[in-house]
Amino acid sequence: MADKDKLIKAMQIIVTELSQQADGHAIESRLFGAAGLTKLQEKYAEHAEEERGYVIKCIDRILDLGGEVKLEAKKEGFITKDPVAWLKYDLQVSKDGLEFLKPIVEEARDDYSTFDMLKEYYQDEEEDMYWGEQQLELIECIGVQNWILRQM
Repeated sequence: MADKDKLIKAMQIIVTELSQQADGHAIESRLFGAAGLTKLQEKYAEHAEEERGYVIKCIDRILDLGGEVKLEAKKEGFITKDPVAWLKYDLQVSKDGLEFLKPIVEEARDDYSTFDMLKEYYQDEEEDMYWGEQQLELIECIGVQNWILRQM
């Protein structure tokens, strides 16, 4: 049987951390757009909206389970104009997120609604990780300048 309190606590962490990530992606989107990197601008703007959708799903599920949603303080996030530094940072965030999510998804196995939602979020985060790895491999193959040209 899933530990409801443990799931509520984990989803509250997701609400707090993922809303911070969404804000960071929105800011990075604007920075990339200002630098003429329109593909990265669009990628991260869409990513921010997608993350806000998962925040809403977690809030709704916390409420469904009878939990109390909090607006918790967030630490300052990493922001940079360097797209390669951002890719490396964002890749690590995905890896750390997957490490956090895996046991929570397992905990939710008996709570099908929570399990399905968290599994979907896990799969999305895994896809983001693979994309980041792919971009860094591409940079290794074609060089930073050629990769940046592809982002315009």
